[in-house]
Amino acid sequence: MMSNWKFFIARRIYRSRKGGKEVSKPAIRIAMAGIAIGLAVMLVSVAVVIGFKHQVRDKVIGMGSDIVVSSIDGAQLYQMNPVVGNDSLLSVIRQIPEVSHVQRYSTKPGMIMTSDNFQGMIVKGVAQEYDWTYLKAHLQEGEIPVLTDSVASNRVLISRSMADKLSLKVDDKLYTYYIEDNVRARRLTVSGIFQTHFSSFDDYFLVTDMYTVNRLNGWEPDQVGGVEVAVSDYDDLNTVNDAIRAHIQDRTDRYGAVYCSRTSEELYPQIFAWLDLLDTNVWVILILMTGVAGFTMISGLLIIILERTQMIGILKALGADNASIRKIFLSFSMFLIGRGMCWGNVIGLAFCIIQYFFEPFKLDPATYYISAVPIELHWGWIVLLNVCTFLVSVAVLVGPSYLISHIHPAKSIRFE
Repeated sequence: MMSNWKFFIARRIYRSRKGGKEVSKPAIRIAMAGIAIGLAVMLVSVAVVIGFKHQVRDKVIGMGSDIVVSSIDGAQLYQMNPVVGNDSLLSVIRQIPEVSHVQRYSTKPGMIMTSDNFQGMIVKGVAQEYDWTYLKAHLQEGEIPVLTDSVASNRVLISRSMADKLSLKVDDKLYTYYIEDNVRARRLTVSGIFQTHFSSFDDYFLVTDMYTVNRLNGWEPDQVGGVEVAVSDYDDLNTVNDAIRAHIQDRTDRYGAVYCSRTSEELYPQIFAWLDLLDTNVWVILILMTGVAGFTMISGLLIIILERTQMIGILKALGADNASIRKIFLSFSMFLIGRGMCWGNVIGLAFCIIQYFFEPFKLDPATYYISAVPIELHWGWIVLLNVCTFLVSVAVLVGPSYLISHIHPAKSIRFE
């Protein structure tokens, strides 16, 4: 019992409700408020940035994929050079353990014209193995057409922004034109309207069957624009890409096209570089909030030590050493930090939960690609933030606690 006397005294000081001078009460409240606000801001910042990065990344790979295997010539262009996408190539890719799905596609740039407007576009042809999960989740009107790679369906999906600009509705006819050596035209019927809020896709892409697009390109039946590969875990993206490259390295198809494999991060470097910059912003916020919390706790501790100078002198006169008295005040500070962190968790998590379910804070999709502030919570980093905040807050108090060693019993007992 005697070994815990330091903790006992710290707890009595923390629970004390006596008035007196009580200069420390405002300082304690400010210190706890600094801890609470700092932790709440850190929780919200990390939740928003993680949610934002994942939602934007999902939009990039939703209409594309994690990895694209295509021709090395013009791999960055929508007017792609074809490669052979036969069952042999698909089978080789599917055998990689981390690959979850493989699908073929082709693209063709062109123009849509109506009676009073026109719009540049890229028609994307997909094969029958295409995964419609993403587009189904963002479908607003109509239905997903039944498409194959052997018959022209003449059905197409368009985006909400394109439909509004061209005044198109479900089941309307639209005329598309493709200009090369001569002008080719195709009449398509609007089967459904989607909205992903990702302008890079919504402003340009139509989705139809691969058979139609391949005929417009004048390709052979076994040629495709590329093969889209989805991975089961995004963390394995580069591992899977390396495995694909090992299979197709220096390999050419029977028409002489050289295969090339690229990740979504290589295909859209500007977007992913922008997302990486968000990590820097988070670190700046974490450092600033930790600094604010630390400085408020330091000022609070110093005021408490000065107010308890008489008590420190009495304890020294009774034989307590400086280290023991420092432990008393550090233990007292831990109580304050813990209480402030509890309020910080309540405030931060309450904001995240309200935003997650009710989305009161909106964003402009044209600028941010999403319509509301995104939230993504993980218990792992919530616990890590709490542990780091507690350890840093206690650590910064060790230095100021050495002020106790400069307090002399004879003078401090007479201290008013």
